[in-house]
Amino acid sequence: MLTPPIKPMLASPVKRIPDEPGWLFEPKWDGYRCLVFREGDEIFMQSRSGKPLQRYFPEMLTAFAEALPERIVLDGELIVALNGRLDFDSLSERVHPARSRIELLAETKPAQFVAFDLLALGDADARGEPVRQRREALSTLEFTTERVHLTPATESAATAGTWFELFEGAGLDGVMGKRLDSPYQPGKRSMVKIKHSRTADCVLAGLRWHVDGEPGELVGSLLLGLHDSHGVLHHVGVVGSFPVARRRALAEELAPLISGGEADHPWLGPGAEDGRRIPGGINRWRSEEQPWVPLRRERVLEVSYEHTEGGVPSRFRHNAQFLRWRPDREPDSCTYEQLEEPVNFDLDAVLAGRVRAR
Repeated sequence: MLTPPIKPMLASPVKRIPDEPGWLFEPKWDGYRCLVFREGDEIFMQSRSGKPLQRYFPEMLTAFAEALPERIVLDGELIVALNGRLDFDSLSERVHPARSRIELLAETKPAQFVAFDLLALGDADARGEPVRQRREALSTLEFTTERVHLTPATESAATAGTWFELFEGAGLDGVMGKRLDSPYQPGKRSMVKIKHSRTADCVLAGLRWHVDGEPGELVGSLLLGLHDSHGVLHHVGVVGSFPVARRRALAEELAPLISGGEADHPWLGPGAEDGRRIPGGINRWRSEEQPWVPLRRERVLEVSYEHTEGGVPSRFRHNAQFLRWRPDREPDSCTYEQLEEPVNFDLDAVLAGRVRAR
């Protein structure tokens, strides 16, 4: 029987769904990667980094005990569904130091598990078997609880393309691809992932200095803003992936915008207490405010982003990527209206392997 920790198999990003034969495609779930080890009454839940997760998801221990064979190792994703779609914010709330908080959330916003690979069953180590055989074995398992699911899968690139468009409306992240003849390769990027990518024009409203330089020397990240329907500017994310030379050039280029940046800045002072999103606040990850430098809101930049989260007003789920400056755009024109909203889709239909738009 395999024992933790085991490095999960990883994926490399590609721009399109492979259309040649020999691939198995699955939805890309937006959750926490989780390897589940069961040996009799002992159940261990391992994160992508190898750390235990069962403290944060006690309700899943009961679900796994009901649903899984006595000896098994699965690879999959922990998710939380809210209002018919995946809710990553609710999932991330579970990693909390207070046991009482965890127990409350386990009852009010319980997690689910989506299995997408089989590493071991009984005495058999399945990692050396090809994807096709591992999937067939996984498909024979009958999960006896509504909290443990088998991910849908297809060998059709056309079907995967349909999933890529439809399933985003249920909060999913894209599509994964695995070679049908490939073994399970721990720690190796032997899968591919195709994720959604969009663009938006955002207000440059602030910056942070890079930790490896003195203030004013290297830009660490650019703070992005969008206006809601009432004209309120919300912090929606950051751009922070730059070469060192570019960070230095940006520090010089943006220095003139620092003078007067605090004057009437919507993320500073009493006006920032009206529910708008602002940067650097204290949360469960930070006990101190994260410093940032306000800028005069005179410049617009175009960024690429994958998708948003957090309700209304929303924010970018991951760091955005810088594309170009937009001197032709006025900051007041950068609104939430430009963000694409996927068509709503039934998450239960995805979990059950059905396709049903709503």
